[in-house]
Amino acid sequence: MRLMSDPEVFSGLMQMPYPSVEAWRKRLEQQVEQQDTLHLLAIESGEVIASGGIHGTGWGVRQRHVAGLGICIAKERQGKGIGSEVMKRLLDWSDNWAGYLRVQLTVYADNQRAMALYRRFGFELEGTYRAYALRNGVYVDTHAMARFHPNPPKVPATAHDLAAGMKCE
Repeated sequence: MRLMSDPEVFSGLMQMPYPSVEAWRKRLEQQVEQQDTLHLLAIESGEVIASGGIHGTGWGVRQRHVAGLGICIAKERQGKGIGSEVMKRLLDWSDNWAGYLRVQLTVYADNQRAMALYRRFGFELEGTYRAYALRNGVYVDTHAMARFHPNPPKVPATAHDLAAGMKCE
């Protein structure tokens, strides 16, 4: 709640400012029961300095392969590699354990630092939402970005498949 209450942090997020402790408690308790969700915190000296989450966005069978991602870093800790570490861990879980094919996010069009981080992890710009969010009394644009699994899992070959592919001369 403290991290999300910092104007330097929430102004870069799609969250509402000044969240209550109870609202965050309920939100996090719900995530504990969801198997398609991972929420990570970076803690330093007892303070949360970063938060990141990934969750399934598909409410139907045809979109079970899609996840949404969001992270935030305390202003004074930005640019120190924490965002990269959170991204690395979230995407490892997504790729190697949850099996998501597509991970997507939205980011304010003027948040160059965040977009650079996302690009380093394979996210690409897919489009722009005009006047998508109200921030400080002004409608602002956001970009849609997505990343596909770099090496999607495949069914291993069987001995029969391997033998059929071999040629004896």
